[in-house]
Amino acid sequence: MQAVAGTVSHPRSKRQYRSVEERRRIVEATLVGGVSVAEIARAHGVNANQVFGWRKLYHAGLLEAEGASTSEALQSPLALLPVVVSAESEDAPEQSATKATDAGSCSGLIELIFAKARVRISGQVDPALLRLVIEALHG
Repeated sequence: MQAVAGTVSHPRSKRQYRSVEERRRIVEATLVGGVSVAEIARAHGVNANQVFGWRKLYHAGLLEAEGASTSEALQSPLALLPVVVSAESEDAPEQSATKATDAGSCSGLIELIFAKARVRISGQVDPALLRLVIEALHG
């Protein structure tokens, strides 16, 4: 008689809901140096891809405890800044006088106000350069 090797299929279990605290606990266990995310996920019966998704939420500050106070939420690395949309200002007539001459240029105006600087940008902007300027001014 010959033995036949095969895979044993397990019936799928019902999807388990994890509380925010449990997700945080699992993610924080993966942040310890020298620990494998896959091993932690397996130990808790979670798919490793799900744990990686929770880690992204954790690093973005979106995996806060359910009872987190607003002061804790304000200390998260993600910060929203107020934006004001207004007509062109009167103190910049040179920008309102200039018009786009070629089809590739843009006649918009961006104004960024920081604690130590005020930056006005008109026309086409290189996104990489703009990012560098904002990071340098924001500190």
